Amino acid sequence: MGGLVWYNVRQRSERGSGMHKARALPLLPHWGKVCPMNQRRYTPLDQVIQHIDVGLRTLLGQPRITERSNPADGLPEAELTGSERDLAGRLMRVNHAGEVAAQGLYEGQALTAKLPDVRKKMERAAQEENDHLAWCEQRAKALGCHVSYLNPLWYFGSLGIGAATGLAGDKWSLGFVAETEKQVTRHLDEHLARLPPHDRKSRAILKQMREDEAHHATVALEAGGARLPVPVKKLMGLTSKMMTKLAFRL
Repeated sequence: MGGLVWYNVRQRSERGSGMHKARALPLLPHWGKVCPMNQRRYTPLDQVIQHIDVGLRTLLGQPRITERSNPADGLPEAELTGSERDLAGRLMRVNHAGEVAAQGLYEGQALTAKLPDVRKKMERAAQEENDHLAWCEQRAKALGCHVSYLNPLWYFGSLGIGAATGLAGDKWSLGFVAETEKQVTRHLDEHLARLPPHDRKSRAILKQMREDEAHHATVALEAGGARLPVPVKKLMGLTSKMMTKLAFRL
């Protein structure tokens, strides 16, 4: 899941793709730093506009993504029964909702945390989380399933949580990232076990996401993230289960 959205990237449209691709070039840092491309110092108003842009792109389905192709591209569409298609679509909706929440979480952290020493390390992870958001939405809709009606709730609720963790300090902010990614990895394992074995498209997406999330957790810990207390981890797990149940139905 995840949406480490501390970086904006140059957008490039590809004809006929229906989605936006992006070059991995940092352009608009969130914290008013000097932009290396044109030496412009972004004002607080600029930063507010950037945060609004991220939120709108997350909720309206136009995230800036990387050069990577969708793992499901080129794989044959499985012949699924009605119940199998419904289950797969709902599971992809849950994963999409998780990515929406992650975008809000890390955007909230960007509002309050200052991470100059780890930006380069986290840049690629930020872009890959947007890939997950786009892939899950594409697959859910291909299966005839809408994304969660509660996405605004997931986004803005997580925005507040992210802002709070950012205030706690950089090591706790990164530790929260790492623990989130670990829980997402376990969650993806559960979904892979529930998906129809012959739904190769959905499985390819979740397998790539699982690989990415495990790597992002490692990057966050290596960047100085602290290991969270057990009660915090349990509370995160309970919150995740509640969101999963609601997103599965709505």
